[in-house]
Amino acid sequence: MQPIHIGLIGLGTVGTGVAQILQEKAELIAARLGARLVLKRVAVRSLERPRGVPLAGVQLTTEVASLLHDPDIAIIVELIGGYEPARTYVLDALRQGKHVVTANKALLARHGPEIFETARALRRDLGFEASVGGGIPIIRTIKEGFVANQFLGMACIINGTTNYILSRMSDQGLTFQEALKEAQALGYAEADPTYDVEGIDAAQKIALLSSLAFGAWVPQEAVYTEGITRITPLDIGYARELGYRIKLLALANLRQGRLDVRVHPALVPARSWLANVGGVYNAIVIHGDMVGRNMLIGRGAGALPTGSAVVGDIVDVARNILNNSTGRVPPQAYHTPEARSLPLQDIGELVCKYYLRFQVLDQPGVLAAIAGILGQHAISIESVIQKGRGSAKDDTVSVVMMTHEAQEGNLRHALAAIAAVPSVRGETVCIRVEETEEAEAQ
Repeated sequence: MQPIHIGLIGLGTVGTGVAQILQEKAELIAARLGARLVLKRVAVRSLERPRGVPLAGVQLTTEVASLLHDPDIAIIVELIGGYEPARTYVLDALRQGKHVVTANKALLARHGPEIFETARALRRDLGFEASVGGGIPIIRTIKEGFVANQFLGMACIINGTTNYILSRMSDQGLTFQEALKEAQALGYAEADPTYDVEGIDAAQKIALLSSLAFGAWVPQEAVYTEGITRITPLDIGYARELGYRIKLLALANLRQGRLDVRVHPALVPARSWLANVGGVYNAIVIHGDMVGRNMLIGRGAGALPTGSAVVGDIVDVARNILNNSTGRVPPQAYHTPEARSLPLQDIGELVCKYYLRFQVLDQPGVLAAIAGILGQHAISIESVIQKGRGSAKDDTVSVVMMTHEAQEGNLRHALAAIAAVPSVRGETVCIRVEETEEAEAQ
């Protein structure tokens, strides 16, 4: 049976998972592929470090060049993450005639156009299923499964760390810091969780998904991004009372020829699909004009789920090699001459409902003053919750309002004016409401 040799750059969590799967599932893969996948060389930082997987017959090296210039190796797997030297390794591998598989969403979100075009021009295959959603096959779904669809929108939970934190805050009443500390202790959050809790990781992923789905490159820097660090148990409780749960959503919608791409916390109807995705799970709802809405759900990280996606790409590339059909599917889903240029919608032009929580002095006329300013800016109120002082020590109470649909730019001007009202204390909490799932509610 013909061997297809692989070079692996990086033997961290995902790299170890890939090596384990290639060994444990070798016979199954060979039966399905009609060829044997052989892990020939692995590039690592240190040869002395103990490995969590047996590597008999595999050549360990600290020299990445030995993989890139090995004529036997057909597929290079890049799993070191980051921008450099990953970008250089990927481009060199393509130019050396290798096909590439990567899980590096940060690299593709920043350097995607250069890497995609290099692969397309050289008719090399580039697999990156594991870059978004761990083991969820969303890349292949967009590029191949739903190829006949004009995509209309996506609503995604694509960061397991933040979903775990918000789930624990909702289900157990933990504070953000308590839930974060627990996530770190369990290995779900990094020691420095900034990329996760500030929404940057999700922004990289939705930028990449949007570029594939809509055929127009979306720079990560252009994605409006908010994290979850300001979410409190108080807001989670009010959301529950109103029939919602709070999730960090990555959203992309095509409206009237413009792309609306953003990442932020949102109130989601409690009976909807996305509201009931808990823990470290990821979920992606994708809306095509022919298939309607579909939801994919699974573990968004981990050695074996992500390793499974990497190996799936390796097998896909190997099949193309065996059938002399490499370059069959364009890396960016669209052939370059057909790629479109779509303007991005500014966040100030967004129209949606809003949850607002004001902390105010318990005095007559405060509610009327706030409502009056909102009305002056064309913002109407759907409902109001005002409760007693409770345990507050500063004579303040919370006033929660749900608005009807309003333009974000108008809301921001209104909130700036409300902040100047003497009886309003502190910064107003403002969370967008996403009700796109109601038609598919459980």
